[in-house]
Amino acid sequence: MTSADPTPPPAGTPPTGVPPVTGAAVARGAASLPAPVLIAIVVTVIAWASAFIVIRGVGPHFEGGSLALIRLVVGAVLLGVIMIGRRWVAPTRREWLLIAGFGLAWFGLYNVALNIAEQTLDAGTTAMLVNIAPILIALGAGLFLGEGIPKWLAIGVGVAFVGVLLIGFGTSGGADGQGVGILWGLVAAVTYAIGVLLQKPALRRLPAAQVTFMGCAIGAVGCLPFAAQAVTDLQSAPVASIVGAVYLGAVPTALAFSTWAYALSRMPAGQLGVTTYVVPPLAILFGFLLLGEVPAPLAIVGGAICLGGVALSRRR
Repeated sequence: MTSADPTPPPAGTPPTGVPPVTGAAVARGAASLPAPVLIAIVVTVIAWASAFIVIRGVGPHFEGGSLALIRLVVGAVLLGVIMIGRRWVAPTRREWLLIAGFGLAWFGLYNVALNIAEQTLDAGTTAMLVNIAPILIALGAGLFLGEGIPKWLAIGVGVAFVGVLLIGFGTSGGADGQGVGILWGLVAAVTYAIGVLLQKPALRRLPAAQVTFMGCAIGAVGCLPFAAQAVTDLQSAPVASIVGAVYLGAVPTALAFSTWAYALSRMPAGQLGVTTYVVPPLAILFGFLLLGEVPAPLAIVGGAICLGGVALSRRR
């Protein structure tokens, strides 16, 4: 939902040298954006927020791995159709390694972890946990890409950690397995961040659409061990859940990653990344309207603190 969903580097990954994004800058930038770009942003955010809801809805009929495989197969097929007629750039050996790591981490492991997390956590809580990924991306860039760890990044990490603890305390008294669900949600955030850190250098030379298609296809191949379970789940799942699984591949994956790439090619990555902060509130709203779910009050406070930590980490 689901990953939701989040092609090119998502939230919180401005390239080196891009000035920090302030609220005023975002407002000015949004006012100057062409209508097609604004539409692409809206489609992306809504689609990724909806993924958390659909995963939660179809979860009782699919195992985490089988749902990830179905989603990625559908997404890879549709992204492959999008690639028809486009220029193909042959990747170097290093780029193949980067794309393989990106595909296995973000498309493969992320989706499996996210699906398992939502078997016990509500959609809104899971979305809040996953949205700490931008701060992990910034931290990883500082440690492994030589971008350094500024003071505000360190402060943001500490604040976000407090938020995660509050989410854990807020859900610890709920249904059985929620503690494990929180761990899987954190795994999803970490693999999301790893995927972006591997994807970013691959995008320096290769087209975004090609990298996205290759990553999705590699993620699907990585999930092939779940093929037998996927067949079993498809045979027993109701039609509505099967449609939901196809929706995950078609909309939050193929469509949203394509609209994200379109918007990213026409505006700064940092400015676009800010828009994904809207995903957790939307997931909470959709979860309440469609599933009747509301995160625990302390979890909501923790999620707000996590987002505050992400915002602080972007200061300069």
